[in-house]
This record gives sequence, C-alpha cells and structure tokens, in this order.
Amino acid sequence: MSQIKEPLPPVPKIYPEGCFFKTLKDIKDKKIVVMGLGVNGGGEATVRFLLKWGAKVLVTDMKTKEELQTSIQSLSNDKTLDKTNLTYRLGEHRIEDFIEADCVIKNPGVKYDGNEYLKVAKAIESDISLFLNFTKAPIIAVTGSKGKSSTVSAIHYGLKQAGFDAYLGGNITVSPLTFLEKTNSTTPVILELSSWQLADLHGRKLLKPHIAIITKIIPDHQNFYHSMLAYVADKKLIYADQTKDDFLILDFDDDRAADGGTLIENWGNVFAKEAKAQILRYSKKKLPEGIYGVWQDKNLNGVCRLPEKLMSLHSREHHKETETILKDLLVPGKHMRLNVLNAALVLQLMGIEPKKTIAILGKWNGIEHRLEYFHSYSTKNSTGKQISVKFYNDSAATVPEAAAEATQAFGKPIIFITGGTDKGLDLSPIADALCKSSNIKPEAIYLLKGSATDKIQTDLNSRGISYNGPFVSLEELLKALKEKLILNEGTSEKTVVFSPGATSFGMFTNEFDRGNKFKAAVKEIFC
Repeated sequence: MSQIKEPLPPVPKIYPEGCFFKTLKDIKDKKIVVMGLGVNGGGEATVRFLLKWGAKVLVTDMKTKEELQTSIQSLSNDKTLDKTNLTYRLGEHRIEDFIEADCVIKNPGVKYDGNEYLKVAKAIESDISLFLNFTKAPIIAVTGSKGKSSTVSAIHYGLKQAGFDAYLGGNITVSPLTFLEKTNSTTPVILELSSWQLADLHGRKLLKPHIAIITKIIPDHQNFYHSMLAYVADKKLIYADQTKDDFLILDFDDDRAADGGTLIENWGNVFAKEAKAQILRYSKKKLPEGIYGVWQDKNLNGVCRLPEKLMSLHSREHHKETETILKDLLVPGKHMRLNVLNAALVLQLMGIEPKKTIAILGKWNGIEHRLEYFHSYSTKNSTGKQISVKFYNDSAATVPEAAAEATQAFGKPIIFITGGTDKGLDLSPIADALCKSSNIKPEAIYLLKGSATDKIQTDLNSRGISYNGPFVSLEELLKALKEKLILNEGTSEKTVVFSPGATSFGMFTNEFDRGNKFKAAVKEIFC
C-alpha cells in the first residue's frame, strides 16, 4: 500500500459489548432520554417503540416545537400510545436530564466527541443497536459513499418479488424498530447503514451480517470527520464481526481519482485483507480469473462468477463458470446498473435462479429522489413547435461524484440543475464532467444558490462554462427555465435532471424535503 499522508484517525468511542437492555421487558419503567427527535422518522419510531414497552421517555432536541411539529403531531395523534410517560424538552438540552436517565438513545448525527451531555450518560444506545440486539433475522447490510439506497432498495424489491418476507430499514429513513416484532430467523432484513450509524456500534459486536456490501468509497462528510481515514474506519465496522460463513461484496475498481488524499489505490483491497468473510468483488470490467463476483460485459449485461459450492445453491445439473444475472433495466445510468448488479449478486447468494433474477430486477423502476422520473410536460415554443419535457428528481445525490454521473446517465443532452450547501468536499467533479461531456450543453446548466454552489461557480468560470443563475429558490429557477424552454428552438424532446451534488440545509430540511419540494414546484409551474 502507498504511504499515507494524513494523520491516523482519532480513537473512536468504544461502547460496552452487547446492549444495555437484555430483554424487551427490561425497557419497562426505565427513564430513557431520546436525543434527537428529528423529522425523518427515526426518532419518532424510537419513541413509539419505547412507549409501547413501558419506558418513561424524555425527548430532547435543539430544534423548536415548530420545527418538529410534524413528528410531534404524529405521536400526539397515535391513540395507541400511553403519552403520560412522554415528556418534551425542545430548543435546548439540560445536563440533569442526561445524568438522571438510565439510558440515552442518540440520533446518529449527534457527535460523541466533545458532547458534554453524552459524557455523563450511564448508557448510550441507538435504534440500530436496539434492533440488532433483539432481532433474530438474517441481516444483509450495505454501506459506502454512494449507491447505498439504490442497492438496498433493489435487494428488497428482488427478495420480495422472489417470495421472501423481507424488510428494509436504516439510513433509508425507515427505522428497523418499526418492524422488529415482525422479524424472525426466516425474514431477511436489509439495512442501509451510514458511517454515523456504524460508529454507534463500535465495540458492541451486534452487527454480524450474513451478506455485507461496501459500495464505492469516495470522500464524504469531511466537514464531520475532517479525515478520510476516520470516515473509512467507521465503514469497516460493517465486516468487523463477520465470520468465514458470511459474504463481503467489495469494489474491484481503482479509487485513485477519489481517495481523499490517502494515496490508497483500491479500498476494496484494503477491506479484503482485513475481513474474515468470504470475499466477492464487483467491477465495471471483467474480473480476472480466480476472482469471484460480478462485472459488466461490453453490452452492460451483468455477469456472475461464483465458486462451485455456491453455484449449487440453485440445484442446477450443469455448472457454468459464468452466468448472466442482469440484462435490461428501467432505471437510467451506468452507475445505477452497478448498484442493481450487486443486488442481483445478493439474490444469487439467497438461492434465486439467474433467469428469475433477470426477470425480477428488469422490472424494478428505481426509488424516490434517485434519478426518479416523476413528471412530463408538453408545450409549444415561440415558433409553434411542440416540445416534450421529462423531469427527473435526483435530490439524494449529495456528493459531487453522484451529480457528475447524473450528467452522463441518459446518454443524450440534458438540462442540468445543481447546487446546494457545502459539506467540505471538492466540488470540481461536477465541472469536470460538464467540461468533458458531449451530452450536456453549457446553456443547459441551472444553479441553485448555496455555499457549495459558490465553489461550483468558481470551477465553471475557470473552465469557461456558462450557466444560468444562481437562483435563490426553486420556484425562481423553474420559472426561468420554463421561459427559456418556450423561446428555445432546439430539440423537441428535453430531459431535466435535478442533481444537486451537495447537501440541502439552509434552504431545505434535508435532501428528501428538497426532492419533494422540487417535485411539487415542477408540477405547479409545469402543469
């Protein structure tokens, strides 16, 4: 391995092995602080779960009652909950609440380092640690920098269509506590796990996925970690407690263009050397002989090579060295095909026949906020020519590399909307893609105002790429776009893609709120 430039990551918080609660009945009458209610459902699901099992719950959040109104109202309207055991402390935290609590359930976005409230807690858990402690379900876990949500969603869809009673939760905004009591040893659970959620599992030895996937690793959340090595160290927890009977699916392609300054050429190789599980790889090109996993052939079909003992999962009479397990897809983009190919590999490991896998995943139409087609619009331009416009919402693209790939996903010219809030990343991949691309014209770039957009503007200006904006709101941007479309005398079919490549805070609550507001604004303005 090449020499590492940056300092070693700080020592993480190591939690006691296991869980504070040994059984579900242990929750009854415990004083529990839920730190971070939020609006994405995780905190709300935790509160519901704890109240159901008889805990005395205090919810504390730095956000105000008005900011959390959606979650508060949802809990208030639930008549099945005993809300006499529920107290709110909003707009502030009080140290005495944490001192007096038997246990604190923390939001994964809350840092432990330097947190005076968590330092005094007797015990700290998360919704993920609670779920893993109590469930008997086989776990399929996915982490990485991009492609996590698409991968887990395709896996879940594939298993459900194949007849499995499967469940999906984690960072995809569904707390697994919502379905804990429906799980057993025959119900696969697919978990999307962020680096923050994994960090909350340090030392617990609760995460033992039968199948784990690490999607492409690129710099992310560097405003939180300030070190690529610290970020990757949390990712490694996904395989830390796997055994030789488990599977770990890793990237085979090099990472030179996005290694965060570590000079590591391939994170997959680093992980493979450390893991105890059986290693499988994925690649955009054919894997070398002796390497098992999946790759894309020249027609972008997905090809699988597994050891003889794994091929027998399908009870086939004649073993083939390679099998095609993925063909046509409804969702656009080469990067999306790789995500779905990993899902296809999981289906193979779960014993689903290749032909069935091809048929099932060929019908998957993607997920919300990730190159999601949601609206079409027809009008006549100034010359009377009919124009048809299709709109795609890719708001979950919160890193520049994802937005850069969105510019290439359709194989034709697109109208590209980008920009948002900076999170300490190099935004140049967006400008690089626009500069090199033959698929997008400079006049078809629209910028949404934000601190990341300032950096994108600088990159575009240095490359001589023109753009529209930045605009202070989606509504202002879309109205300008509509006016330009009416005056345009170009092609009759147009594709509009909103792929920010940055976070959303300031103008929106999160990327999902941003995506929903984008869709609502499009449908109102392009009605």
